[in-house]
Amino acid sequence: MTDLMLPLPYRVTARRLEATDTVTLTLAPVGEGIGTWEPGQFTMLYGFGVGEVPISISGGDGGRIHHTVRDVGAVSHALCGTGVGGRLGVRGPYGHGWDPDSAEGNDLLLVAGGIGLAPLRPVLTWALARRERYGRIALLVGARTPADLLYPREYPAWRAAGVQLLVTVDRADAGWGGHVGVVTTLVDQADFAPDNTVAFVCGPEPMMRFTARALGARGVPDRAVRVSLERNMRCGIALCGHCQLGPLLVCRDGPVASYDVAGQLLDVKEL
Repeated sequence: MTDLMLPLPYRVTARRLEATDTVTLTLAPVGEGIGTWEPGQFTMLYGFGVGEVPISISGGDGGRIHHTVRDVGAVSHALCGTGVGGRLGVRGPYGHGWDPDSAEGNDLLLVAGGIGLAPLRPVLTWALARRERYGRIALLVGARTPADLLYPREYPAWRAAGVQLLVTVDRADAGWGGHVGVVTTLVDQADFAPDNTVAFVCGPEPMMRFTARALGARGVPDRAVRVSLERNMRCGIALCGHCQLGPLLVCRDGPVASYDVAGQLLDVKEL
């Protein structure tokens, strides 16, 4: 095992329940931290004695980092169950992020499906902290149910900052008065100039494909659409090859890629 494979110890300093199966953990380094990170990068998050999984960084300040984790397996179950004061291991940050700097001067369109909002949240935070560098900002959010929406307590602040925030759910409940349907149905309602927009899209692969097509129908070229790829990343440092997608190793060449590259790969069922 190389030093690159050794996780650094972090302590959970806060734990917030986001949805029935999803929590946001705030982690602070016990000693040395992972250093600076960019929106869209991920870490390998290690539950001691259980294993590690790749998790996108959903925010942070100073040395503290936030990870929003959905309980979908043994390792993520252990991570979600770690309380304040508990310790986890962190390796990273890894991969190519969203590179919001390169989108300056453009309108920004962020499209999130489910937990895909977690890696997009730092892009929004980044852009709002540099508001004068960007045109209009629109955020489209989709979730299975109202109870599955992430960060709803932050919506008022985002809207107050001028973000056009449109929200939809697949299945409404008795208290829901908003839009119902898949997130791609919101694309036509978003305010942006198609020839001067960079789109950041994250969610299940079918959602990303249909969103890219909807954006193409409005005139946004594939090269201006960025998606976050997800594959079976094990090492995080391009050694094991488990995350290969055609010519790409997602942990090294992704997870963010432009759709003119990723689209043709995602259209192949077995690659």
